[in-house]
Amino acid sequence: MSLPVHLVPSLAAVSAASEVTVEGDEAHHAVAVRRLRVGERVVLTDGAGTAVTGEVASTGKRVFTVSVAEVRHEPVPAPAVTVVQALPKGERGELAVEMLTEIGAARIVPWAASRSVAVWKGERAEKSLAKWRATAREAAKQARRSWFPEVTPLASTADALALVAAAGVAVVLHEEGTARLGDLAIAPDGDLVVVVGPEGGLSEEEVAAFERAAAVTVRLGGEVLRTSTAGVAAVAALLARTPRWA
Repeated sequence: MSLPVHLVPSLAAVSAASEVTVEGDEAHHAVAVRRLRVGERVVLTDGAGTAVTGEVASTGKRVFTVSVAEVRHEPVPAPAVTVVQALPKGERGELAVEMLTEIGAARIVPWAASRSVAVWKGERAEKSLAKWRATAREAAKQARRSWFPEVTPLASTADALALVAAAGVAVVLHEEGTARLGDLAIAPDGDLVVVVGPEGGLSEEEVAAFERAAAVTVRLGGEVLRTSTAGVAAVAALLARTPRWA
């Protein structure tokens, strides 16, 4: 069984035989909820590619320390996958974020599509974004990732189009798409952008705009998937054709 992972703000200058202190909510959950004990082995990561393995040296109220045995610096996974996720209704947004994180997305971009029922404005936008980021953080720990995904602020359609135009390969998921994911040429060190529409689907104007920005419109098989699962299926199908999943 793989070791539990805990997130720390920084692992700069940490080396083998040094000691790292974990404090705050992360430590409280580990000690009070998970019942972390002295002598247990754990992994600490900064979410930016550095991870250390070691034994718990001490525990306290909202704090524990780890004696470092090994330090690893992992390269950025390539190709990097960005998912532009139209805002779904209810908790489907957090579901999509959780699964996209587990499957290996590097960046998740909430997008206010024209047919999105959910609306992020003012305080609600701040709370919703915080939920998405917390979901990504916990899912990344569960998935034992050392590179945590970025969850960006809410994007407009213009923002999404700019991401598509700059991508090595960009796909738009649409039930009327005719292109096949398997026919796309994917560079092993490039970047991929996957655009996922809302429950009501993409508008004709949005599809046309993405295609003008050089996106390829694709359909995932004969079924029409929910917005919360379509991106996950597409990312899995794309990564299966790269060295990351070889």
